[in-house]
Amino acid sequence: MRSILVHADRGKGTATRLDTALSIARAHNGHVTMLIDTPIERYVTSDPFGGVIVATDLLKQAQADDDVLATQVLEDLKNEDVPFDVVQYELRPVDAFAASGRFADLIVVGRESDFAGDLALATRAPVLVLGAGKPLAHPLRSVCIAWDGGDEAAAALRHAVPLIADAGAVHVLTVVKDEGEFPATDALRYLSRHGIKAELVELPRKGTIEETLLDAASERGADLLVMGAYGHSRMRELLFGGVTRFFLSEPDAPALLLAH
Repeated sequence: MRSILVHADRGKGTATRLDTALSIARAHNGHVTMLIDTPIERYVTSDPFGGVIVATDLLKQAQADDDVLATQVLEDLKNEDVPFDVVQYELRPVDAFAASGRFADLIVVGRESDFAGDLALATRAPVLVLGAGKPLAHPLRSVCIAWDGGDEAAAALRHAVPLIADAGAVHVLTVVKDEGEFPATDALRYLSRHGIKAELVELPRKGTIEETLLDAASERGADLLVMGAYGHSRMRELLFGGVTRFFLSEPDAPALLLAH
């Protein structure tokens, strides 16, 4: 993971995301790009007659504030031992990250953002979602992989390999259900080919799937939970209405790695 794209804003979570990105970059001889976005659409409204109203003063102030932030980030990064740059966009956040992330190996955003789930569907890069004040130190101590045998879970697992290769412990969690087409042993076999020894944990369902996974991840002290992000309308509604939405909003959940 040598090209790491990080969401930078004026919130407290930026420091957490940057610390995590720097830790990963040092481990992989990587490069960190900080992305600052000033979406113009937030300052544009329509009047009843079809005209467009731009809150010009507010927009100019937001752009000026973000220019100051860019200068501050550049100054802070000068003292680090990792190559870096800063890019600025004026698009919707998902569009900005999708455009800038075409050649990213990893995108780092905060759980407090409202676009992490949609971003995971809009880009081919894996999305690392962090809680505020909870940086992810490399190498990881304990990783859990939510496995349901689907293509999305397989994509997330493949993307996770560079990040979890030297983790202290890796657990493949599967909630017991009817026998599927792609057994969890396939995931273990794939990981073993990359030199990763993983434990298969078959979980009896207790309450909802998300509650079952959270309890299992918490018991294992997971730093990171790897999950697939679903894009088909029915599955998206099912997952984003339940498991993914739960973990994106749950403050006690570990960091997430989402991929589609």
